[in-house]
Amino acid sequence: MDVITMGDAMVAFNPTTHGPMRFVSTFEKKVGGAELNTAIGCARLGLQSGWISALGKDEFGRFIHHFARGEGVDVSEVTFTKNYPTSLNFKEFRGDGRINTTYYRHPSPFLALSTEDVNENYIKRSKILHLTGLLPGVDAEHNIPIIKQAIALAKKHHVKVSFDPNIRLKLWTEEKARTHLAELLPDVDILLAGKEEMEIILGTEDTDEIIEQAKELGISYVALKKGAAGSVGYHEGETIESPPIPPSQVVDTVGAGDGFNAGILYGLIHDWPLKKTLHFANLIGSKVVSVNGDNEGLPFLEDLLMDIEGKDRIDR
Repeated sequence: MDVITMGDAMVAFNPTTHGPMRFVSTFEKKVGGAELNTAIGCARLGLQSGWISALGKDEFGRFIHHFARGEGVDVSEVTFTKNYPTSLNFKEFRGDGRINTTYYRHPSPFLALSTEDVNENYIKRSKILHLTGLLPGVDAEHNIPIIKQAIALAKKHHVKVSFDPNIRLKLWTEEKARTHLAELLPDVDILLAGKEEMEIILGTEDTDEIIEQAKELGISYVALKKGAAGSVGYHEGETIESPPIPPSQVVDTVGAGDGFNAGILYGLIHDWPLKKTLHFANLIGSKVVSVNGDNEGLPFLEDLLMDIEGKDRIDR
């Protein structure tokens, strides 16, 4: 395995019309979940990716399982439980372009897992373990011991730990997020975060201060997402600001950060220089926001290479 992720997934219901949800009659059924999105993004780039999770033993759980497997993600460490239903997520497209999300993920199927379910051999044979702050946000008391077990096994076998705080304040408060996520940072090798998230955790939104504090914690690789302003990266004493790549259109921003993560991990695995990796990740984020859905816009490697090399597309 190149990259394995661990996290909850949801069936995402996207409205077919804009406005308050009470006036929406029809929805499109899709698959969502930050960690799974990153695994799919890696698979579309040609990496060997896997996903550790639990799903409800119901039709929604089967739908997610089939979808992930069809995208080329290894699901051998995904289990089914009769005790908890598969998580759901409803979006509401506001008239001002904002997206409001309503979660139905308490209790989560991940409650069926314990520290003993973390497969040491699965982690041992991977290069990067990618985690996010969403899993602690769903249920910190239950999920953090499982995360720490996965991290301990990764450290034991010299597997790099990648982390995206991905703070969702509908799941927990700033205070709880700061307490629990700051506790995980000393074990992180690769930090992939938004500046606003790092302000919650570290108390600063200043890029230089974030990088300095990350270095003090022993984090060797930092990629800060700035949305429409591009990104900033740090590695081996070098700090680089990477300009944004304007998308063809902005349809749905959900999943752009997960695609960015996949781009960074791809560059790391292929030992690319920081500047090239950041540009590649920015390009993926730009592609994702132009398509409706959490992962539908994640590009394939050949499509990205065509853009990078400036080749003309033949559509007919």
